Amino acid sequence: MLERNKVRWVYIISAIFVMLNAYLMIRDVYWALFIPLLLIILFMFFYSMDKILLLVAFLTPLAINMQDSDFGIGISLPTEPLLFGVLLIFIVRLLYQNEYDKNILKHPLTVIIILDLVWIFITSLTSQVPLVSFKFLIARLWFVIPFYFLGVVLFKRIKNIRAFIWLYAIALLIVIFYTINNHSQWGFDEQAGHWVMEPFYNDHTAYGAILALFIPIFLGFSLSRAYSKTYRFISLIVFLILLVAIVLSFSRAAWISLAFAFCIYLLIAFRIKMKYVVLVLAVLIGTFLLFQNEIFDRLEKNKQGSSADLMEHLQSISNISTDDSNLERINRWQSALRMFADRPLLGFGPGTYQFEYAPYQHSEEKTLISTNFGDKGNAHSEYIGPLAERGFPGFILTMLILIFTIITGVRVHKKAKEKEVKLLSLVVLLSLITYFMHGTLNNFLDTDKASIPFWGFIAILVSLDLYYLKGDEKKSEEEIPGKEVN
Repeated sequence: MLERNKVRWVYIISAIFVMLNAYLMIRDVYWALFIPLLLIILFMFFYSMDKILLLVAFLTPLAINMQDSDFGIGISLPTEPLLFGVLLIFIVRLLYQNEYDKNILKHPLTVIIILDLVWIFITSLTSQVPLVSFKFLIARLWFVIPFYFLGVVLFKRIKNIRAFIWLYAIALLIVIFYTINNHSQWGFDEQAGHWVMEPFYNDHTAYGAILALFIPIFLGFSLSRAYSKTYRFISLIVFLILLVAIVLSFSRAAWISLAFAFCIYLLIAFRIKMKYVVLVLAVLIGTFLLFQNEIFDRLEKNKQGSSADLMEHLQSISNISTDDSNLERINRWQSALRMFADRPLLGFGPGTYQFEYAPYQHSEEKTLISTNFGDKGNAHSEYIGPLAERGFPGFILTMLILIFTIITGVRVHKKAKEKEVKLLSLVVLLSLITYFMHGTLNNFLDTDKASIPFWGFIAILVSLDLYYLKGDEKKSEEEIPGKEVN
């Protein structure tokens, strides 16, 4: 009898929904068609949070940033509203259930990330523009909590790591085909390559950074015998598409980041001891300081600008005399360092650089693309930017996240016994290294496009470190309940 009543109510509700939609469609109102989708998403928020996180991973490359919305704020749709919902539910459940794994909280990377969030909060209180800083804090929270704190739990299952990577990559492939199609209509012109990925990415540097982030992963998948031949072949196809896309992106920073990641791979593969690495770095730094005048004289003679010719484009990387892109970066960095000198402890406040740096520009350092209106981006560095915005402690915490991420990745790769764990730790670490290098020239962690894979990849390394270094990977995989991220 009870079952028949349930079925009856299903028919009644369905009939009401169909009639309501028919009535609204007659009046050219179509929003009610999305009610079932919204109900499904709401159900997943409470009963299957892992699927929400994977859904967000897929939607991120396809999300569009609405800078000039009716509310006067910038927001990435549809990902950031979903992330904000995850943030709220996580906080409520933490307060009422307090069931979060304490081992995650004790991990060194977690401790540093929490300290970084606390410092962002403190410097938001002392900020020159508190509204901007607290908005920055909230955005950082809705990236870090879903894809680091919940991500570590989600990635207890290796299959969820694979799902996260592939879902993001599949959506990224859609963007790549869209971009290449647009680019072909302009004859693959270098200047057109700066904007043909819009509206999914705001310029070629952000697009190139994400392409570089996924290239080591799919190269690793295609070469590893941990996977079937079919899996490796499909991974090889994806790798080749990413490779073509990054060449056509004309993003010099992305190319440099891949070269740097390859150098790090050689250090890991040949087990070069850290003392030798430090020795070589000391020699290089000493040589630079000793011959800096000669080096800068040489660089200033390079007049090669950006070009569709790949070799000429590479040569333009070191042009600090006529290349406006390079000179503007130097202008932004110099301004950030002067801001840091003014407020070395607390900085000007998270997210405020672009609104505060104008008075710190020197006329002789300005370029044709310089601005005083805070409308053309930030400090173009993940390391110098925090110096200006969050002071020296903010810079130190940023560097500690970098250092302990590398330590964690190398440790997992060295100690893991299972082939796939060993491979994942290596390729994810190399992917993060591309961004660590890229971060010297640009900063995108205030966007969902970069933050979601960045914090997700760090969570993968921490999860592998916590759950897959005990010599019993199979048991660890099998004993995890299906909804541990709820």
